[in-house]
Amino acid sequence: MTAASRHAQRVSWGFIALYTLAFLGTCLVLIAPLLVTLALKVNSLVGIDAAPRSLSLVTGVGALVAMVGNPFLGKMSDRTTSRLGMRRPWMAIGLVGGSLGVLIVAVAPNVGVVLVGWCVAQLFFNGLLAALVAVLPDQVPVSQRGLVSGVLGVCLPIASVGGTYVVHLFSASELAMFLAPCAVAALLVAPFAVRLDDRRLALSDRPTWSLREFLGTFYVDPRRNQDFTWAFASRFLFVTAYAFLVTYQAYFLIDRIGSDEEDIPRLIFHSTLVQSTAVVVASLVGGRLSDRTGRRKAFVLTASATYGVALLAIAGSTDWDRFLVGMALAGLGFGVYVAVDLALVADVLTDGSSIAKDLGVFNMAGALPFSVAPAVAPFILTLSGGSYGALYAVAGFCALLGALAILPVRRVR
Repeated sequence: MTAASRHAQRVSWGFIALYTLAFLGTCLVLIAPLLVTLALKVNSLVGIDAAPRSLSLVTGVGALVAMVGNPFLGKMSDRTTSRLGMRRPWMAIGLVGGSLGVLIVAVAPNVGVVLVGWCVAQLFFNGLLAALVAVLPDQVPVSQRGLVSGVLGVCLPIASVGGTYVVHLFSASELAMFLAPCAVAALLVAPFAVRLDDRRLALSDRPTWSLREFLGTFYVDPRRNQDFTWAFASRFLFVTAYAFLVTYQAYFLIDRIGSDEEDIPRLIFHSTLVQSTAVVVASLVGGRLSDRTGRRKAFVLTASATYGVALLAIAGSTDWDRFLVGMALAGLGFGVYVAVDLALVADVLTDGSSIAKDLGVFNMAGALPFSVAPAVAPFILTLSGGSYGALYAVAGFCALLGALAILPVRRVR
């Protein structure tokens, strides 16, 4: 089947369902450790006093590996000439390699081994993610990409709830807590990988390797596209706030709310369920309203500001009920933001020949904060005397700055 025919032929609902499940499984293995198990593992090794600094090291370095590994393994997928196709081999390699990394984390005797295992997991799971994302332009015609992208957009909140539920279900065993999400992901990814009519690349058509071209995928000239730069800054600040929230939620509940450690998987499942429900509803409503009104900036600004206020409310909470109210409000802001922000960025891109590359650069604004936030968090905790309320207050101000950063954008309303 030629590339042209692929783009002309509409994909079936069966394809969309299998694709969505595979994407959901990938989100599951990426988000479950960040929400619960990684923090608990580190805490069990070094104790609550040293855990924030150790967790910052693990998640920060892992995020850097993810940020580089995703485009690099994506490039490798683009150059793959296997008889099994271009994307299918990397789905298998990514799933198996990432699960091996998670296993290393689960049995690690010290933080150094946890770091190695998490870097392995991040590298290979991002290879799986890169291969799955590439299926969209490979297989889905332009007339259906909005529909499919919208369906994929709800996978992250669903995976957040599903991941925390699976971890809670297997909380009696540390090994099972780590590996159960990997097993579920395998069950979700495998049917799609088997059924996929994958692209095949002839050896003669393999792109030439260019280091300069590869490095260029990480850069957009800010002088030529100032609107893109401001949108990048807004996304970076917003996701930094989110990174603070999810990375240190377990420690906040233990230290600030006074929760018992054995209750953390259950509590995080409930808080994630509340937030994710709000995300799904707000995303569907906010995206539709933005399309109808033709406005982007107002929605992104309001969403980011709402998220900032929610984090400030969470920072001031001292009991479980107030914490949940803050999480629900955060879900509303997060849902509208993710529904409209990408549309805003697509509207401000000016070079039609490099849209995919520019969006790849923009995605770095979503990965880099998971290195920056853990690197900064120990200093905030030190200066505030170990206050997680202060840490979340800083997160709230990051989101508010993200709202202000969208104001200079000119080419969209």
